[in-house]
Amino acid sequence: MQIVKTIKDKCKLCYACIKVCPADAIKITEGHAKILPDRCIACGSCVRICPYDAIEYLDAKKTVRGLLKSDEEVIATCAPSISGEFNDITNYRSFVGMIKALGFSRVCEVSFGSDLIGLEYRKLFDNFKGKYFITANCPAVVNYVEKFHPDLNDNMAPLVSPMVATTKVVREKYGKDVRIVYIGPCIAAKDEAMRFEGDSRIDAVLTFEEIRQMFKQAGINENNVEYADFDPPIGGKGSLFPISRGMFQAVDINEDLLTGRLISTNGSENVVEALNEFEQFTSLKQHLDLFHCDGSCIMGPGTSKGGQKFLRRSLVISYTKKRMKNWNKDEWEKNVNEYEKLNFSREYVNRDTRMAPPPEDKVQEVLKKLGKDGTENQAGCGACGYSSCREFAVAVCNGLARMDMCHTYAIENKQDYIKKLKSTNEKLANTKNALKESEATAQKEKEKLQELSTTTNEMFNKLKAGIIIVDNQQKIVLSNHAFINLLGDDAKEISDVVPGLVGAGLENLVPPSVKNFFNYVLENNKSVENKDIHLNDKLLNVSVFPIRKHHIAGAVFRDMYVPEVQREEIISRVSEVIDRNLNMVQKIGFLLGEGASETERMLNSIIESYQKDKKR
Repeated sequence: MQIVKTIKDKCKLCYACIKVCPADAIKITEGHAKILPDRCIACGSCVRICPYDAIEYLDAKKTVRGLLKSDEEVIATCAPSISGEFNDITNYRSFVGMIKALGFSRVCEVSFGSDLIGLEYRKLFDNFKGKYFITANCPAVVNYVEKFHPDLNDNMAPLVSPMVATTKVVREKYGKDVRIVYIGPCIAAKDEAMRFEGDSRIDAVLTFEEIRQMFKQAGINENNVEYADFDPPIGGKGSLFPISRGMFQAVDINEDLLTGRLISTNGSENVVEALNEFEQFTSLKQHLDLFHCDGSCIMGPGTSKGGQKFLRRSLVISYTKKRMKNWNKDEWEKNVNEYEKLNFSREYVNRDTRMAPPPEDKVQEVLKKLGKDGTENQAGCGACGYSSCREFAVAVCNGLARMDMCHTYAIENKQDYIKKLKSTNEKLANTKNALKESEATAQKEKEKLQELSTTTNEMFNKLKAGIIIVDNQQKIVLSNHAFINLLGDDAKEISDVVPGLVGAGLENLVPPSVKNFFNYVLENNKSVENKDIHLNDKLLNVSVFPIRKHHIAGAVFRDMYVPEVQREEIISRVSEVIDRNLNMVQKIGFLLGEGASETERMLNSIIESYQKDKKR
């Protein structure tokens, strides 16, 4: 289950999260920052730094409400840092009363678990036998070691955190089946809780922010609840656990600079540096007490934003002083003796997610693109989120970063892009002008074509002969008025709906013989001329001819009953008869010789008379 993730729509790509992530667990992809769960240590640094609230962590409020509504007993265990977080609540007993008002049966403070674990560390450090340890009280540090320094797993103190130790104590005292909800400042605790089972099981983890939200939604404040004390066992100086060195001072672990063997530090950068040096230098010879958050647990990512580190530190110390005034040492010692026999040991897992160093030539190639040739300072400006240009180049080679995350590179490329864009704009302007000229010319041509088309259509429709053009699907492409008039009233009605009968099927308008003429012409690309057909009460003469081979054919229809056509047709056909007879007579005259000359003269006279008449 992913503990931390980004909200895509809110991300503004400011790279602030990359700057604070110690695990390189954030990748810019698809226009937003993406948390890589395999590399994430759930430290929550990105959650606190994001100025747009574009990163969220796993919300446990719904789970807790479900537990509180069940018939099971639910106990809250509360981190000692409440005194630093809830400075707006005047009395800690009011705070306990508010938690119980939510429905928790008991509220136990983790300070007693801190006491027990602190005593275990004292035993460990007193008998370390030359082996130096790293404390395991911060779950983010544990995650970081297991994923990025797995060779140091053997140096991790084999002890559970105070949160888990308190859980064991509560189950031992109040029953194995009770449900336990931890309330604290840490997001990584949500991840830690998922790793334990049995008597170490924690059913849910609420941050201080989440418990505040639950108070608000339930309308609970210190003015409408009764005072309540923490339920036993009550802790001692373990209340100092949230601040640096607090737990060790609580159990008097030697921190003397000359005689002690303990380095305590907090803050992400310090933790990373301390682990690097611990692994690299055998001469370090110091135990490490590490907390990822700057200011230790009082400044965890689950606390309210804007808290003052030193004020919170002061409040924790003041709270502990007040508690110690009425502290029952005998009762505390009795409880310690009873519960220190529990098993507080733990083991660690090798979750190595380190990436192999990329080839040096690839790194140098990226640096060269960044304008780094090795002669200048490669410390970098840090705007990309990485501490140096080389670190950024390695991240690019490993697929964790993009070149355009470098502002210098992006600006230079932007300038080049602007130059190219300017050049392109000039070309576009020239092209635009050319297009305008071309468009004007095209418009003129279009107008001419429209005028020509109108003229052609007018001429086409003035022809007395019926004319149609047909495609290879026997659909009419074009027809004139004369053709429509030849077909009769049905065709005229269709033409009123579909002008020119365009798209009408030929088979529905003319006899099958005409359709066959078109089939022949389209298939053979040969004309069919002067075929007489009967249509309605008309005798039509049809000629069909190819226009576009196998695709388009045209036809001319003439009404043989129209006087002009009759006279023209009679003359044409008489001419054919005379031509044939003349040819025959010439052959006969040749055979008959001079005896036929008179007949020939007569026939020639007839022919001349015919030709004159034809011209008239």
